[in-house]
Amino acid sequence: WERAVEYLPRCRRILDTVFPRLLTTVRESPLPVIHVAGGGTYHRAHVGFLRARALAGESTVEGRVAPPDEVWKTQQALRAAAGFPGAHNRPDIDAAFARLDFAPQARPLAEEAVVEDAHQLAAVCRELGVNHLVYVGFALNWCLLMSPGGMVDMARRGAICSTIAEAVTAVENRETARDERELEQALWRVSVEFGFVFELEDFLSALPKR
Repeated sequence: WERAVEYLPRCRRILDTVFPRLLTTVRESPLPVIHVAGGGTYHRAHVGFLRARALAGESTVEGRVAPPDEVWKTQQALRAAAGFPGAHNRPDIDAAFARLDFAPQARPLAEEAVVEDAHQLAAVCRELGVNHLVYVGFALNWCLLMSPGGMVDMARRGAICSTIAEAVTAVENRETARDERELEQALWRVSVEFGFVFELEDFLSALPKR
């Protein structure tokens, strides 16, 4: 995973330098903090997830396309062998994902909701009276955009979806990484399609105290 994912050093820097102050300040304000889990089962014993699941009820399952056939299986095998993250990295990645957990800097408090899909997130938003979500985390042009409960899902449910420029990074490639051009493109996309891009200091200074 360390060999395959180039943005990990930026994630760690943001976790260490931005998240502690950001989360502390938000938690001292009337705004709720909602955590969207990144797959796996590590979050399912958390009291915030148990409440969210009970509130939302059974998550809806979207209809799938035609079932896998031999061509589909062959193409998937080709992608796995030749593409990201590389077959030589897979055993290490699988071992690490078996211990997947929240980053210590972003661990949910007992009273904070934890969700794993858009169905649960929408239910929590309705209960809290939330119609504007401010996403922070990794990665803006990937997970925050397309994962279950991401901006695409929630914009379709009527939410404004914004972000904080200093609290996100993006998946880059060798042509874009030096200047973080994919991050700039993703911030532009948020501002045009989904909501607003806030600067950290402006966001923090605008938050009221409880």
